[in-house]
Amino acid sequence: MGAGWVAGVTRARAMLSRRLGAVATRQMAAAGNLDEALKSLSTTGYRHDLEPGTGLAAAQRSVSATLLWQLRVLAGWLPREGAGAVRLLAAGYEIANIQEHLRVLAGAEPGLYGEYRLGALATAWPRLSGTRSAAALRRALAASAWGDPGGETLAAVAVGLRVSAAARTAAAVPQARFWAAGRVALLVGREVFLLGRRLTDTSARRAARVLGPDAVGAASFADFRRHLPTTARWVVSEVEDAADLWRAEAGWWTRVGVDGGALLRGSRLDASPVVGAVALLSVDAWQVRAALELAARGGGGPLEVFDELV
Repeated sequence: MGAGWVAGVTRARAMLSRRLGAVATRQMAAAGNLDEALKSLSTTGYRHDLEPGTGLAAAQRSVSATLLWQLRVLAGWLPREGAGAVRLLAAGYEIANIQEHLRVLAGAEPGLYGEYRLGALATAWPRLSGTRSAAALRRALAASAWGDPGGETLAAVAVGLRVSAAARTAAAVPQARFWAAGRVALLVGREVFLLGRRLTDTSARRAARVLGPDAVGAASFADFRRHLPTTARWVVSEVEDAADLWRAEAGWWTRVGVDGGALLRGSRLDASPVVGAVALLSVDAWQVRAALELAARGGGGPLEVFDELV
C-alpha cells in the first residue's frame, strides 16, 4: 500500500473530529432563532463567515463552503484514484456553479455569493465558466466528462448533470453505488411523477444505465417502484406516492450515514475509509444546514430526523 493511501486515510479519519454531531445539531435545531443557532457554531469548524445577523441562505452557503474546503484538503492528501473518488462525490458543487452560470447567461443578475472555489475538485469548470451562451455551454459540457445534458434549459441541464454525476459515481466508486442509484431514483421520481416533466432522451438513456429501462420508462409511480433494481429500490421502499418523496430524501441521508460509518470500521488503507469519511462529513453538513433552517423557523419541526442519523 502506497504512502499516499496511508496519509490520506489518516487525514480522512482525523477530519471526522470536526463534525458537529447529531446530538449538538439537534440542540441547535431546537434553538429559538437563527442567531442562537449561529452562536452554537462559533467555536466549531463551521464558524467561518458566520456572524450574528447572518441570514439563513448565507449561513447555509457558508456551511456548504466549509465542507467543500474539507474535501479539497482531503483530496490533496490522496493518490489519484482517491482524489478522483472525492471529486465525483463532490460533483454537486460544480453543478451549482454551472447552474448559476447558465442562469446568468439567461439574463439573471449574478448571485450574492459567487462561485464555489473547486480547486483540484473541478471536472471541467474553468473551461465551462468561459462560455458565453447556453449553446456554447452545452457544447463544452458534451466535450467534457459531464457529457451532453440533452438540452440547454436550466431544468434540462440541472437534471442532465445530476444523472451524469450519479451514473459516473456508480461506475467508478463501488462503495457509493447504492447511494448513486438511490439518488437517480429520487431524481427521476421527482421529475417525472411529481413535477410531470419528461426527461430528455439523453438523460433517460443515462438514467436507464443505472435504474434499468423498465423503471425509466414506467407509466406510473407504482410501476416505477416495482421495476427499480435492488441498488435503488431501497430509497423508495416506504414511499407509495410521489408526493411523499421528500421523506425519502431524509432516508437517503440516513443510508449514507450508516454506510459511511461501516466503511470506516476496520483498518483498511484504501478508498473505503476515505469514501466513508466523505459520507459522514457530508451528512454532518446536511444536518447543520437543516438545523439552521429549523432554528430560523423558531425551533419547531421534525427534530427526530437528527436522532436517525449518525
